[in-house]
Amino acid sequence: MNAFTVNLKPVLELTDEQFFNLCQANKDLKFERSANGELIIMPPTGGETGNRNGRLNQQLFNWTDADGIGIAFDSSTCFKLPNGADRSPDAAWIKLERWNTLTDEEKEKFPPIYPDFVIELLSPSDSLKIAQEKMREYIDNGVRLGFLINRKSRQVEIYRQGKEVEVLESPATVSGEDVLNGFVLNLATIW
Repeated sequence: MNAFTVNLKPVLELTDEQFFNLCQANKDLKFERSANGELIIMPPTGGETGNRNGRLNQQLFNWTDADGIGIAFDSSTCFKLPNGADRSPDAAWIKLERWNTLTDEEKEKFPPIYPDFVIELLSPSDSLKIAQEKMREYIDNGVRLGFLINRKSRQVEIYRQGKEVEVLESPATVSGEDVLNGFVLNLATIW
């Protein structure tokens, strides 16, 4: 099932507070919001994608716990990006010193901060083009490193600040480079 995009602007423009309340009142649905205010309704994932997403989050959270210099987030976290978009990557990580600049209220709602690192796992029903646009949006809004994992083609697209996208064919692992120094994502349980 594909995501649905609803343009509310002809009728109303949701404030950040209204968008947050809409999400809280509809907890069975997952929403994102584009930079120009379009409401994006995300379908739930299937079992295989959900399992793979859990596996990659497990690796990121385990590394984060051992490393201690950042905080990890799963796909249920929505971040307010500098361009105004509200996005929920499948996995994200933020350096603790940046996270700690937020107020308690900002941490409770949709944090107004871009992650340092994101992962998107392409579901069979996802559009590769839309996922690539989302990855570019992350990078354009400050994310330093991002992985777009395409299980069907067994490719990983690596997005970095100021660099061309690198495409890896069937890698066994992918490194967190200097953003997550020492993190290595094992793709054996993801493919």
